[in-house]
Amino acid sequence: MSQTEDQARMPYQLPMPAEAGRDIVVPDAVPQDDRVWVPQAENVFFRPLCLNASQGYWVNILKVQRSGVLSRHRHPNPVHGFVLKGRWRYLEHDWVATEGGYVYEPPGETHTLVVPEDVDEMMTLFQVNGVMYYVDPWGKHLGFEDVFTKIEMCRKHYTDVGLGADYVDQFIR
Repeated sequence: MSQTEDQARMPYQLPMPAEAGRDIVVPDAVPQDDRVWVPQAENVFFRPLCLNASQGYWVNILKVQRSGVLSRHRHPNPVHGFVLKGRWRYLEHDWVATEGGYVYEPPGETHTLVVPEDVDEMMTLFQVNGVMYYVDPWGKHLGFEDVFTKIEMCRKHYTDVGLGADYVDQFIR
Protein backbone atom coordinates (compact mmCIF):
# COMPACT_ATOMS: atom_id res chain seq x y z
CA MET A 1 0.00 0.00 0.00
CA SER A 2 1.51 3.27 -1.02
CA GLN A 3 1.04 6.72 0.41
CA THR A 4 2.22 10.17 -0.49
CA GLU A 5 5.15 11.80 1.29
CA ASP A 6 2.70 14.15 3.04
CA GLN A 7 0.61 11.21 4.26
CA ALA A 8 3.71 9.39 5.50
CA ARG A 9 4.54 12.37 7.73
CA MET A 10 0.97 12.83 8.96
CA PRO A 11 0.10 11.57 12.47
CA TYR A 12 -2.63 8.99 12.86
CA GLN A 13 -5.95 10.79 12.34
CA LEU A 14 -8.44 8.61 14.24
CA PRO A 15 -9.07 8.63 17.99
CA MET A 16 -7.16 6.16 20.12
CA PRO A 17 -9.20 3.43 21.83
CA ALA A 18 -10.83 4.78 25.00
CA GLU A 19 -9.57 1.71 26.87
CA ALA A 20 -5.94 2.23 25.88
CA GLY A 21 -3.69 3.12 28.79
CA ARG A 22 -1.47 6.16 29.06
CA ASP A 23 2.10 6.18 27.81
CA ILE A 24 4.95 6.37 30.30
CA VAL A 25 7.85 8.58 29.30
CA VAL A 26 10.71 8.83 31.80
CA PRO A 27 13.24 11.38 30.53
CA ASP A 28 15.58 10.85 33.51
CA ALA A 29 15.58 7.05 33.70
CA VAL A 30 18.94 7.18 35.51
CA PRO A 31 18.18 10.15 37.78
CA GLN A 32 20.66 12.43 39.51
CA ASP A 33 18.22 12.89 42.41
CA ASP A 34 19.10 10.08 44.82
CA ARG A 35 15.62 10.28 46.39
CA VAL A 36 14.15 8.57 43.32
CA TRP A 37 16.19 5.41 43.98
CA VAL A 38 14.23 3.10 46.30
CA PRO A 39 16.40 1.18 48.79
CA GLN A 40 16.00 -2.57 48.62
CA ALA A 41 18.93 -3.69 50.79
CA GLU A 42 22.17 -2.16 51.99
CA ASN A 43 23.74 -0.44 48.94
CA VAL A 44 21.06 -1.96 46.67
CA PHE A 45 18.43 0.29 45.06
CA PHE A 46 15.85 0.19 42.31
CA ARG A 47 14.45 2.92 40.13
CA PRO A 48 10.88 2.13 38.98
CA LEU A 49 10.06 2.80 35.34
CA CYS A 50 6.82 0.85 34.89
CA LEU A 51 4.80 -0.89 37.61
CA ASN A 52 2.09 -2.72 35.70
CA ALA A 53 -0.49 -3.73 38.30
CA SER A 54 -3.01 -4.87 35.67
CA GLN A 55 -0.60 -7.42 34.12
CA GLY A 56 1.61 -8.19 37.12
CA TYR A 57 5.04 -7.11 35.91
CA TRP A 58 7.51 -4.35 36.62
CA VAL A 59 10.39 -2.68 34.81
CA ASN A 60 13.11 -1.06 36.87
CA ILE A 61 16.79 -0.30 36.99
CA LEU A 62 18.60 -2.23 39.69
CA LYS A 63 21.60 -0.32 41.06
CA VAL A 64 24.11 -2.13 43.26
CA GLN A 65 26.93 -0.23 44.95
CA ARG A 66 28.73 -3.17 46.54
CA SER A 67 30.15 -6.50 45.54
CA GLY A 68 28.94 -9.84 46.83
CA VAL A 69 25.85 -12.02 46.80
CA LEU A 70 22.60 -10.12 46.31
CA SER A 71 19.93 -12.81 46.39
CA ARG A 72 18.95 -16.32 45.43
CA HIS A 73 15.59 -16.35 43.74
CA ARG A 74 13.27 -18.10 41.32
CA HIS A 75 10.90 -16.74 38.68
CA PRO A 76 7.77 -18.56 37.45
CA ASN A 77 7.74 -16.28 34.38
CA PRO A 78 10.45 -14.94 32.04
CA VAL A 79 12.73 -12.06 33.00
CA HIS A 80 14.59 -9.75 30.61
CA GLY A 81 17.67 -7.74 31.55
CA PHE A 82 19.96 -5.21 29.88
CA VAL A 83 23.22 -4.31 31.64
CA LEU A 84 23.75 -0.55 31.69
CA LYS A 85 26.87 -0.45 33.85
CA GLY A 86 29.28 -2.93 35.43
CA ARG A 87 28.77 -6.67 35.34
CA TRP A 88 27.28 -9.53 37.33
CA ARG A 89 26.72 -13.27 37.13
CA TYR A 90 24.78 -16.15 38.59
CA LEU A 91 26.55 -18.80 40.68
CA GLU A 92 24.61 -21.45 38.76
CA HIS A 93 25.99 -20.42 35.32
CA ASP A 94 29.38 -19.90 33.69
CA TRP A 95 28.39 -16.76 31.77
CA VAL A 96 28.85 -13.16 32.93
CA ALA A 97 26.38 -10.36 32.16
CA THR A 98 28.50 -7.44 30.96
CA GLU A 99 27.82 -3.79 30.13
CA GLY A 100 25.74 -3.53 26.98
CA GLY A 101 24.66 -7.17 27.24
CA TYR A 102 21.16 -8.65 27.26
CA VAL A 103 20.03 -11.52 29.51
CA TYR A 104 16.94 -13.71 29.16
CA GLU A 105 15.99 -15.77 32.22
CA PRO A 106 13.59 -18.63 31.47
CA PRO A 107 10.62 -19.42 33.71
CA GLY A 108 11.34 -21.84 36.54
CA GLU A 109 15.06 -21.15 36.86
CA THR A 110 16.57 -20.51 40.30
CA HIS A 111 19.76 -18.47 40.46
CA THR A 112 22.02 -16.55 42.83
CA LEU A 113 23.04 -13.06 41.69
CA VAL A 114 26.62 -12.04 42.45
CA VAL A 115 28.44 -8.77 41.73
CA PRO A 116 32.22 -9.38 41.41
CA GLU A 117 34.71 -7.85 43.87
CA ASP A 118 36.19 -5.41 41.34
CA VAL A 119 32.83 -3.83 40.37
CA ASP A 120 32.07 -0.59 42.24
CA GLU A 121 28.62 -0.10 40.74
CA MET A 122 26.30 -2.25 38.66
CA MET A 123 23.12 -1.06 36.95
CA THR A 124 20.79 -3.35 35.02
CA LEU A 125 17.41 -2.65 33.50
CA PHE A 126 15.11 -5.58 34.34
CA GLN A 127 11.60 -6.51 33.27
CA VAL A 128 10.29 -8.98 35.85
CA ASN A 129 7.07 -10.77 35.00
CA GLY A 130 5.08 -12.12 37.94
CA VAL A 131 6.85 -12.93 41.17
CA MET A 132 10.38 -13.25 42.48
CA TYR A 133 10.53 -16.03 45.08
CA TYR A 134 13.49 -15.83 47.43
CA VAL A 135 14.76 -19.28 48.42
CA ASP A 136 17.59 -20.93 50.33
CA PRO A 137 20.09 -23.26 48.55
CA TRP A 138 17.59 -26.14 48.83
CA GLY A 139 14.60 -24.21 47.49
CA LYS A 140 12.92 -23.41 50.81
CA HIS A 141 10.75 -20.30 50.43
CA LEU A 142 12.17 -17.23 52.26
CA GLY A 143 10.05 -14.42 50.84
CA PHE A 144 8.77 -12.84 47.64
CA GLU A 145 8.36 -9.64 45.67
CA ASP A 146 5.72 -8.76 43.13
CA VAL A 147 4.50 -5.56 41.51
CA PHE A 148 2.33 -4.80 44.55
CA THR A 149 5.17 -5.12 47.08
CA LYS A 150 7.27 -2.92 44.76
CA ILE A 151 4.54 -0.26 44.71
CA GLU A 152 4.28 -0.45 48.51
CA MET A 153 8.07 -0.04 48.87
CA CYS A 154 7.98 2.98 46.56
CA ARG A 155 5.08 4.66 48.38
CA LYS A 156 6.81 4.31 51.75
CA HIS A 157 10.19 5.49 50.47
CA TYR A 158 8.82 8.46 48.50
CA THR A 159 6.82 9.53 51.55
CA ASP A 160 9.91 9.24 53.77
CA VAL A 161 12.11 11.35 51.44
CA GLY A 162 9.51 14.08 50.89
CA LEU A 163 8.44 13.29 47.32
CA GLY A 164 5.03 12.10 48.52
CA ALA A 165 3.28 8.73 48.35
CA ASP A 166 1.68 9.64 45.03
CA TYR A 167 5.07 10.15 43.31
CA VAL A 168 4.96 6.47 42.34
CA ASP A 169 1.59 6.86 40.59
CA GLN A 170 3.29 8.11 37.40
CA PHE A 171 4.80 4.63 36.92
CA ILE A 172 1.69 2.56 37.68
CA ARG A 173 -0.45 1.17 34.86
